[in-house]
Amino acid sequence: MERYRAFLKEIEEFIFVEDSPEKSDVIFIPGNGYPHMAERAAQLYKENYAPYVLPSGKYSVTKGCFSGVLAKKEKYTGTFSTEWEFLRSVLLDNGVLEQAILREDNATFTYENALYSRKVTDAAGIVVRKGILCSKACHARRCKMYYQIAYPKAEFFVCASDADGITRENWNSTEEGIQTVMGELERIIRQFSLLMPK
Repeated sequence: MERYRAFLKEIEEFIFVEDSPEKSDVIFIPGNGYPHMAERAAQLYKENYAPYVLPSGKYSVTKGCFSGVLAKKEKYTGTFSTEWEFLRSVLLDNGVLEQAILREDNATFTYENALYSRKVTDAAGIVVRKGILCSKACHARRCKMYYQIAYPKAEFFVCASDADGITRENWNSTEEGIQTVMGELERIIRQFSLLMPK
């Protein structure tokens, strides 16, 4: 049983990345319909961790349209056609200046979030030496992998949020949590192999 617990701990340490933030050039938010990551990004922005925030996302390639606001619907009302529009609205509501919000509204999956964000920062002349990633807790490792590929010389600090209730403390106590984390492991392995140089 002790070895089994150690195995679970290794999975938690791998998937649920969490760093202390450091002064950075940009705060990145991979797109989704949860407000928590944009709220965290706004807090970090107001604490002067970075001068820019870059939410990224059109909508999920599997859905073909914006899935809608997935939490705190009573607070974040409105009609949004893209993840970027929604996240921008959350950022503005939480005190981020409009001129500090960069725009990427074409990405339809996580790897595109990273690649297209790189195009945006390059076009704006922003050199990213350090970046903060505000992602869902269980999505943190995969996000970091993709953004590191897009910005190979940058250092990233993951500041994740518990948006869907799946955390390092409880993921293995529900079928949904187990399936979500195992799905992340599978995608990381499969997608990493696709990105390897041939």
